[in-house]
Amino acid sequence: MKYIKKNSEPGKFSNWKALENDDWKPNWDDNFQKPEKAIVHDSLLQEQGYICCYCGMRITRETSHIEHLKPRSHYQHLALEYTNLIASCQGESEEPPPVPVHCGHHKKYWYDELLMVSPLEINCTDFFKYPASGEIQPTDDPAKQAAAKTTIEKLALDINKLQNMRKVAIDAALMGIEDLTDEEIQQLAEGYNQVDENGQYTPFCAAIIYLLKNYF
Repeated sequence: MKYIKKNSEPGKFSNWKALENDDWKPNWDDNFQKPEKAIVHDSLLQEQGYICCYCGMRITRETSHIEHLKPRSHYQHLALEYTNLIASCQGESEEPPPVPVHCGHHKKYWYDELLMVSPLEINCTDFFKYPASGEIQPTDDPAKQAAAKTTIEKLALDINKLQNMRKVAIDAALMGIEDLTDEEIQQLAEGYNQVDENGQYTPFCAAIIYLLKNYF
């Protein structure tokens, strides 16, 4: 999981919500459609560097959906609150979502203020550790273990599919690493913390950064 720094919501989204009057109210289910929904979706993808808010795999508009961090079922007043919106893998039009289900579609309506590790928390990366085998595990910090373990379970972040994808990304990143100095390895880690010329993060960059900073 990588920290997401939220930007201001798109102006066209703000303007659309500002049209509210006695006869019309913006509503997620009834009238949040084109072009506003696509504009918001694209904005979320851009601020996340085109990786899933939870697992970190590469996503596009077609292979992702707009996720409510705090679910609409219990937080209806946040349904159109941009700070509560993030982009999760497995597309909106994929109903039912492809098996195995993970991330936002697996989380569904779950949210716990104390046990949900949010990618909007600046220290969210501190809750997890990543072996070179591709697994995701709770940190060794006892104060963070319960939230990390619960989040991994509720989002299905440890399924074989994601473990295998992480391992492929890790193996590619670590190829030839033994020829680098410690300083060069740390510089490499910082590079993975930046988007490329297309505004994209490397998929599973959180796991790669963890290994570069902790295992060498």
